[in-house]
Amino acid sequence: MGIFASLGEKFEQLYNNSCAKMSSFRTYFVGFLCSLFDFHELQLNSFVFQFFYYIILSVLGFLALKLSVLKATTIRLADLDLFFTAVSASTVSSMSTVEMELFSNTQLVIITALMLMGGEIFTSMLRLNFVGSNFTQKIKSIESRVHDNPSNSRNFPAKVESGLVVHPQLKDEKPNSIVEDRDKSLSGEHLRNCSIKLLGHVVIRYIFVIQILGAGLIFLYVSLVPSAKEVLKNKGIQMQIFSVFTAVSTFSNCGFVPTNENMKIFKKNSGLLLFLIPQVLLGNTLFAPALRCVIWVLGKTTKRVEYGYMLNNSREIGYNYLLPSVHSFVMAIVVLVLIVFEFLFFCSMEWNSEALYGLDGNEKFVASLFQVVNLRHTGESVFDLSIVTPAVLVVFIVMMYLPARTSFFAIEGHETDVKNGEGKTKQKRLMGHDTFSPLTFLVPFVIFICMTERDKLKEDPLNFNVLSIALEVISAYANVGLSTGYHCARQLKPDPFCKPVWYGFVGRWSAGGKLLLVIVMFLGKLRKFGK
Repeated sequence: MGIFASLGEKFEQLYNNSCAKMSSFRTYFVGFLCSLFDFHELQLNSFVFQFFYYIILSVLGFLALKLSVLKATTIRLADLDLFFTAVSASTVSSMSTVEMELFSNTQLVIITALMLMGGEIFTSMLRLNFVGSNFTQKIKSIESRVHDNPSNSRNFPAKVESGLVVHPQLKDEKPNSIVEDRDKSLSGEHLRNCSIKLLGHVVIRYIFVIQILGAGLIFLYVSLVPSAKEVLKNKGIQMQIFSVFTAVSTFSNCGFVPTNENMKIFKKNSGLLLFLIPQVLLGNTLFAPALRCVIWVLGKTTKRVEYGYMLNNSREIGYNYLLPSVHSFVMAIVVLVLIVFEFLFFCSMEWNSEALYGLDGNEKFVASLFQVVNLRHTGESVFDLSIVTPAVLVVFIVMMYLPARTSFFAIEGHETDVKNGEGKTKQKRLMGHDTFSPLTFLVPFVIFICMTERDKLKEDPLNFNVLSIALEVISAYANVGLSTGYHCARQLKPDPFCKPVWYGFVGRWSAGGKLLLVIVMFLGKLRKFGK
């Protein structure tokens, strides 16, 4: 029995030591991640992390696409085209160099995963998990002061609650004031930390609820509407794959669709287009106002104090998409005004044009609304942009260039400077940096691509022109994906071997031009760090 008792004591000691080491490792690891993701003090670390995040995601996506089998086993795609597709999906740009119907169901699932993990809301949710690092770091700093005294370490939680842990700088303070300040600080930081964690849960549920509802509505529509069902049947696309793929792509604002024609083949299916429009808005331009509304509703129904804290202390939360009420309201108004302007301008220029030929009045209305809603970020298209009026293309370029949180009003707010302890008030511009970004590095890319494609600019000027290249570059930088495409019928010197294809204009570029556009897509995904 003594032997077993001795062994039991040794196992208990080993277990306690293991737990202590695991706890130490966890503290170190969390501290490392917190320092890596501290966006306010170490923004460079955030840039580096996201840069490598998208690089690694794209490389893994490329390898997965390369190892999986295409739908048509007799066709082999170039590695550059597969890598381009992986980058396009990871950066939710939807620039295409190959036809989508070449991909098998397995590859479509891979692209779906890339779009989901590359979506702005998804990555912002990942960043949100580390915004509350200050609370953990402060508790660690207090714990380190009592680490040398085992008795204090053992009773650390109780001593924090009872006020026995005192900051060295506060030794000369009165005991009562020390306890009050400490309790106020810990309770405030604790409430902030709990609010950030709860906000992370709200965002992740928002992501999946919207996409599940969207996929369900799409599946219901294609199951009940014979024309849409027939399209998928003729193309050999499973309804489940199409529904999930399209819902994720639309909400993530990528713009890929499993059909070669994108949404052009569904331009008469007004119901399907109407189902997709809210997903486009809720996944990007109206996400911030919608998130604030969701938090307000949850606060009213659950009565949890954290929701009230989120609404009243959006700056302290530090989440880019949780904005003050006035800011959110102005953003929603600007989004709606821009949509109305784009819709009226597009209809005035194209209502009786070739682009809308064959549609009745209702179909023209819904298709035009769908196109202008997709214009700024998603990139799903129901019209052939190569036959659209050049003036409309210029407006498209300008609208694609505008950031998601664009406002043309300078909203100012008061923020107390808590760092200097003087309680002074500073004026901060909330929206001034969200209106425009510099174009200085996009112009050189347009020039370099014109240089790589200079022979085609001379031989095929109707397809290869500066306006089409500029639209492709701006579309890639804005991670939109709209493209004029390429048309054999527009060749000045007809090529008998030219086959009409359903992919983007970049698909006809040289390898150098494609690689330049890959760089533009990465820069566009990381453009928020240049503000």
